[in-house]
Amino acid sequence: MKAYWNSKLLAESDKTIIIENNHYFPPESLNKEFFQDNSTHSTCPWKGQASYFDVVVDGKINKDAAWYYPEPSELAKNIKNYVAFWKGVEVVKE
Repeated sequence: MKAYWNSKLLAESDKTIIIENNHYFPPESLNKEFFQDNSTHSTCPWKGQASYFDVVVDGKINKDAAWYYPEPSELAKNIKNYVAFWKGVEVVKE
């Protein structure tokens, strides 16, 4: 699986985990140059508290376009620090 935004490869892995129709990419599969930490959080009733990254490509910012669970619940422990995408990030099988 590959994740793209603004024609840049954000992540690539053949070991994504699919939960609720989202591909979660292992942290080591990210091209870290395109990710900026931010202070956004949300809570999933069964996965726990999510943290977010802004995706930055060629000076353009896609706020909160990637999320992950740094301390997931016991039910979601297999996706700890794995990253999923939305907000126009294209996730495709190539």
